Amino acid sequence: MDSVLVSACLRGVPCRFDGRDKASAVVDAALAGRRAVPFCPEEAGGLPTPRRPAELVGGDGHAVLDGTARVVDDTGRDVTAAFVDGARRALAAARRGGCAEAVLMPRSPSCGRGAVYDGTFSGELTAGDGVTAALLERNGVTVRPAPGV
Repeated sequence: MDSVLVSACLRGVPCRFDGRDKASAVVDAALAGRRAVPFCPEEAGGLPTPRRPAELVGGDGHAVLDGTARVVDDTGRDVTAAFVDGARRALAAARRGGCAEAVLMPRSPSCGRGAVYDGTFSGELTAGDGVTAALLERNGVTVRPAPGV
């Protein structure tokens, strides 16, 4: 059975910034027959649940990894270090679990793939990847946004 890293919130763990989960029957069906390895990079990076909402400023997760962008919460607090640490821990979990693929929470500053919130806290999206999605992709893990979420 192949393994897939999955955003823990998608598996019913109440670890989102608002203290809730995003469990989804569509995601469960997409993962049927596979071993899911649930992981929350934001909690793993040391952030509490619940926590202030955060967005990428100055670029996407790739830019954060390159040191040219950052992650800030809605009070202006820089939480970049926690997001990068959580991404590294997610990569380690994927490797331990033998995961060549990840199914992650769309739009998230950690897990988003292809589109993330634009850093204005207005609900607008911009093209790009979250910090964890970027690090996983850079290390050969195929990242897919969770379907139907």
